Amino acid sequence: MSEVVALGELLIDFATQNTDETGYPTMKANPGGAPANFLAALSKYGISTGFIGKVGADTFGRLLIETVKSAHIDIRGIIADPDYFTTLAFVTFDEQGERSFSFARKPGADTQLSWEEVDTGLIDNCRVFHFGTLSLTDDPVRTATQKAVKYAKKSAKLISFDPNLRPPLWDSLEAAREQILWGLRQADVLKISDEEVEFLWRESPEQGMVHLLDEWDISLAMITLGPKGCLIGNQNGTVLVPSPKVTTVDTTGAGDIFGGSAMSRLLQTGKAPKQLTVGEMEKIAGFAVTAASLSTQQFGGIPSIPKEENVFALADRREPRSCLK
Repeated sequence: MSEVVALGELLIDFATQNTDETGYPTMKANPGGAPANFLAALSKYGISTGFIGKVGADTFGRLLIETVKSAHIDIRGIIADPDYFTTLAFVTFDEQGERSFSFARKPGADTQLSWEEVDTGLIDNCRVFHFGTLSLTDDPVRTATQKAVKYAKKSAKLISFDPNLRPPLWDSLEAAREQILWGLRQADVLKISDEEVEFLWRESPEQGMVHLLDEWDISLAMITLGPKGCLIGNQNGTVLVPSPKVTTVDTTGAGDIFGGSAMSRLLQTGKAPKQLTVGEMEKIAGFAVTAASLSTQQFGGIPSIPKEENVFALADRREPRSCLK
C-alpha cells in the first residue's frame, strides 16, 4: 500500500552546467518531473509512495523507471510506451540565475496516458492523491487526470495540488489559468508559488492566502516565496516561515521537494489539515523550506533531496517565524 500516490509527468531535465564562448550550453541529464520529485521527497522521509504515469520505451524511459524504483516509489502504475518518446526538458539560466524552460514534448509519452491505463488500485489504497497541471495541458492525459481526481475524491482521499506553471507547454495562458483554477476547486492541500498567485489574481502572497482560504476553501495552503521562505495557513491562522541562507547552484525541483517534505510532516501529525495549529504548521513549513533550500546546493531534483538528519540540523538554526494572524 502506498500512502501517497501521484499522477503526472516523468521526464528528463537537462540542466546547463556551463556555456561556451558562443553561448551554447553543456548540459547534464537528471531525472525529473514535479510529481516524481514530490514523491521522492516523501519516500526519503519515510512515507510510502506510488506513481501513475507514462514514459517512452527508450533509454531515458528505462533510466527513469529505475531511478523511481531506487527512490522506493512503487512503479506498478508506470507504463513504458514504444510509440512515444520520453519527454525532455531543457533548463537554461540567465546572468541572474533565473531559469528558462524548453521542452521536447510534441507529444511526449507523459501526455499519452489514458484513463483506461490508470491503475485505480493504487488510488484505492492510498491516503493522499497528488497531481499538477503538466498533466492537464493535453489529452488524453488531461482527461485521465480529471477522472483520477474525481475517482479519488469519491473515495474520500485527501487531494493535493501543485500548479507548477510552465507557460511554454500551454496553447495559451488563459488555458493554463482555466486548468489551474479547476485544480484549486479540487484541492484540500495546495502548494503554490508567489509567481503563480500573481499570475492568477495579480495579488501579493498575503492577499492570495486570504483569497485561497476564504474564497476557495483550501484546507491547508502553502505559498512558496523562493529564498524568502513560505506562507502557510489554514482557518486557524497564517505564518511566514523564512528559509535558511544557503549557497544556491540549481533551484530545479526545489518547489517539489518543498511540497513532498511538507506532506511528509503533515501525515506524521496524524491530523486533518484543517485541524493543524499555527505551531504545527510552522514546524511543517520549517522542515520543508529547509529541505528545499538544501536541495538547491546540488544539481537536479531527485538526486538533491537531503537526508532527514541534515534537514533537522539546519532547521534548528533558522530565524524565528512571523505570525500574520
